[in-house]
Amino acid sequence: MDARRILEQYQPLFSPKTVAVVGASTKGAALPNVFIRRIREFGYEGAIYPIHPTADQIDGLPAYKSLGETPLPVDYAYIAIGAAQVPPLLAAGKGRVRFAQVISSGFGEVDEGKTLQAELAAAAREAGMRLLGPNCLGIYTPRGRVTFAEIGPRDVGEVGIISQSGGLGTDIIRRGLNRGLKFSGLITVGNCADIGPTDILDYYLADPQTRVIGLYIETAKDGRRLFETLREARARKPVVVLKGGRTQQGRAAAASHTGSLAGDDRVWVALSRQTGCVMVDTLDQFIDALLMFQALRPNTARPTKRVVLFGNGGGTSVLATDYFARLALDVLPFHRPAIDALAAMKLPPGTSITNPVDCPVGTLQQDDGRVAEKILDVIYERGSPDALVMHLNLSAFVGRTKKEVLDNLVDAALRVQERHPGKAHFVLVLRSDGEPGLEERKREFRARAVSLGIPVYDEMANAGHALAALQAHERYLTSRGTK
Repeated sequence: MDARRILEQYQPLFSPKTVAVVGASTKGAALPNVFIRRIREFGYEGAIYPIHPTADQIDGLPAYKSLGETPLPVDYAYIAIGAAQVPPLLAAGKGRVRFAQVISSGFGEVDEGKTLQAELAAAAREAGMRLLGPNCLGIYTPRGRVTFAEIGPRDVGEVGIISQSGGLGTDIIRRGLNRGLKFSGLITVGNCADIGPTDILDYYLADPQTRVIGLYIETAKDGRRLFETLREARARKPVVVLKGGRTQQGRAAAASHTGSLAGDDRVWVALSRQTGCVMVDTLDQFIDALLMFQALRPNTARPTKRVVLFGNGGGTSVLATDYFARLALDVLPFHRPAIDALAAMKLPPGTSITNPVDCPVGTLQQDDGRVAEKILDVIYERGSPDALVMHLNLSAFVGRTKKEVLDNLVDAALRVQERHPGKAHFVLVLRSDGEPGLEERKREFRARAVSLGIPVYDEMANAGHALAALQAHERYLTSRGTK
């Protein structure tokens, strides 16, 4: 199917004009009632049709007895009723529903529900609708102003997520919001009785709004199709994969979660090598890598290898050097031109100028923190970095420096990027001890930096893993001759 047809097919899911809600109660306490309130608060302006067998009104909206009786056809139906009631409900919407999402459980994730899941899928096919789930929380689409999550960024971003877990999907939205991710959409697929991860992957690959793709998957029932889709895409968009069920015990957990039979881990490693998708091991690494790809464009002319570390905290730099080296990221001493230029600045004793560039707080206080800008200029002009990681231990400045020193240090990082665009990847690490006032300033700094295209991390290890993901993507593109 060509890109235009894929976009047309999934438009009603990502930007529904009509939403039906099944399972809301007249008392207003059921999960579907919460969903109605959430999409209203999120700014949804389309028609909302509560479906109820006897009620005339739900949450101030006219109610209808079935999916076949709504004033207009339904783009998206949110369904949360007893599992056995769902197949006949779908049958009543024959020809009038584009997408139905079933939150209800009790289907293929348990042995006694496998037959019912087959009936559910058959009912959806016969009614001419596509089915999400069952056993999934739903969709979050800022462009369509529909969300199952309590909180999430309203801005339409460039990161598209596919999650086989609803709970993990919620975590991705909430944690992503805190770290600066902005989403083109997040779709949970649950048991995949009809729509599976590859279907949504096809959409994101075709979607001009989506530039980065994240996939949490426990199994791919159409593994060959997933492989061929990723291979044909040739990593033109970064795809970050968090795979559940990579160990024997994890595979057993996946089977009880969504009724999935997860494949051998070696298959997924081979998939990554042959298609260029980036495999990660934890949710934090998943979000960190997505943030890196959201902020930075790959450098295929010179894949990331040489990294310069600059900041306060000698021990932090030493540990980071070891850690980065294990990730195939080199923190190597500068050549003579950079060392001579830094030496000419006559920085205070205790400052290391070889790479890592370690500056005690006393050094960074010079000229109320503006000295950092001069150091960064030298590194960019003489140090030949592929990536520069600036790390600040924020707590070291509290009570020892004027407020504007820390402000000027962060401002220096932002201004230097404007003077040296595209010369090296720039990553900011803001470390703190959790003190509430400091955390608030950290949030402010993070928001400013992310708005200017600078990824911000809490620790050096987070930045290292994300840079390694970017490096893997760059190397794959280079090996394929992709620009």
